[in-house]
Amino acid sequence: MPFDIPTYLDFDVEFEDTKVNDKKYVINKNNGKYLGIVGEGFKCASHGDFYRGVYETVTEELSPEETENAKFNWRSARNGAWSMLDITLPDMKVDIATDKHQTTLGNRIIALHGVDGSCSNQTFFGMIDFFCTNGMIRGEYDKVRKKNTSNFSLDSFIYELTRARKDFYAETAKMQVWAQTSTKYVDIKSLLEEMISSKRKAEKMYMLYLQEAATRGHNKWALYSAFTNYASYADERNGFNLRNTGHDTQAISMWSREQEVSKLVSDKRFVELEAA
Repeated sequence: MPFDIPTYLDFDVEFEDTKVNDKKYVINKNNGKYLGIVGEGFKCASHGDFYRGVYETVTEELSPEETENAKFNWRSARNGAWSMLDITLPDMKVDIATDKHQTTLGNRIIALHGVDGSCSNQTFFGMIDFFCTNGMIRGEYDKVRKKNTSNFSLDSFIYELTRARKDFYAETAKMQVWAQTSTKYVDIKSLLEEMISSKRKAEKMYMLYLQEAATRGHNKWALYSAFTNYASYADERNGFNLRNTGHDTQAISMWSREQEVSKLVSDKRFVELEAA
């Protein structure tokens, strides 16, 4: 699988002292742009070094059959200081079927990296629904978090990557159970109002659930799909538009939605949702 880091992200980082004794500027060495201000002791690897390490580890630890058709989706924010690599592995897949619909889930690896102190090196494991390309992460427990230093080690990532292969199949088996858990007689509207603090947001999520249920049937899987739809799109398709703040943060906002969904799925009320 060819792997090319976008030119706008593949830059070296340099620093310059500020007029504050314990602070320094972070600068894109390729174009001279100032990206942020960090503490005097801050160090970081470049995006390129970090992502090449992730890529090499993935190709070494997974089989060629699993990685051959990998797809790479790049996102960035903060003038390139914050970056995200979303790897989809379509050859690692499992079918999920309800009584009226079937879709395929593929394995997913998400790596985040920042050079301005905006995030530490992080790697998450999840899935993607190929029917609607909704992205999903499996929960806060499924991530590797490393301090952002020039001596970043991928040892923990190797362990987590090996574990994630097994977890992918275990998690998709759980989602098949969700697909068979009817919500036809569950008051989903009231449930969402209990789970989501904003009444308006809960109402919009309920409408999104009804859209998903029209295709997938009234089941726990359709409710989860409404959550992941919210985390995957921010336009007229689901009504959850992002405000344009003019601060180059949309990619970060969308990633925050995925973590928000992870918390919703971990909510006791969702976990204990059973057929009524």
